[in-house]
Amino acid sequence: MENKNLTLVTEFLLIAFTDYPGWTLPLFFLFLFIYLITLLGNLGMIILIRVDLRLHTPMYFLLSHLSFMDICYSSVTVPQMMAMLLEHGTVLSYTRCAAQFFLFTFFGSIDCYLLALMAYDRYVAVCQPLLYVTIMTQKARLGFVAGAYIAGLFSALVRTVSAFTLSFCGTNEINFIFCDLPPLLKLTCGDSYTQEVVIIVFAIFVIPACMVVILVSYLFIILAIMRISSARGRAKTFSTCASHLTTVLLFFGTLIFMYLRDDSGRSPQEDQVVSVFYTTVIPMLNPLIYSLRNKEVKDALRKILNRAKLS
Repeated sequence: MENKNLTLVTEFLLIAFTDYPGWTLPLFFLFLFIYLITLLGNLGMIILIRVDLRLHTPMYFLLSHLSFMDICYSSVTVPQMMAMLLEHGTVLSYTRCAAQFFLFTFFGSIDCYLLALMAYDRYVAVCQPLLYVTIMTQKARLGFVAGAYIAGLFSALVRTVSAFTLSFCGTNEINFIFCDLPPLLKLTCGDSYTQEVVIIVFAIFVIPACMVVILVSYLFIILAIMRISSARGRAKTFSTCASHLTTVLLFFGTLIFMYLRDDSGRSPQEDQVVSVFYTTVIPMLNPLIYSLRNKEVKDALRKILNRAKLS
């Protein structure tokens, strides 16, 4: 083995997009614009849900936590990505890289669990409407959200400890926008079988497990909608799920493309574009999806705007 491959890595150099120096400023201002819209949109959604009594329902309670997670999730990666563009590469210490990986995994896992809980909420609302109030009580909602946070914390802890007990050697360059698992595994040396098995097993309890809950919930929802006799009734019932379904397809579609596909033929540029989409673009789109496709949110927003004009 060459001497350079025996050198242990103690810091990491993020170099995403540095191959295109002419795009530095345009990308910086684009990401800044998206990040500001993400903060304003999600914070606005949280405030709207808090101040409008009509939105004090289980679905919007879960949505407010999803918006909060989107703010945190985006804030872990986007500010650093903008700094990387201005500095033409960012050096991260071992500890800082581990902290970013932990936070990203923590917030991302909670996002997945919340989307699964929202699918269950829609299942109860459509398939068991008479029992909805008794099932989705305030105590149950708090328990569901607390469970999502605890499961996200446990998953992030296990995956971070497993990933950062690996030995990294050779080059310290990560051609990616943040410290994520796929590029980190490319820097490992020595026997990493046990840690990789643990990481994969716990990954199964996040993406595939949440997808099973969502798929089963929507299977029952579709069956219930098909039993509705009128076309208008079917359309009205489906419209209550449309925003959530759109968010699920966007979020899980990109996660599957990024983490559950074959490594052969993958290019760093392709991974960078996909990662930008699910870390930057989707958190911005979520409040837009729920405000544009949801009558209750549009009515609440219109009410607040009219109140502001009169005051």
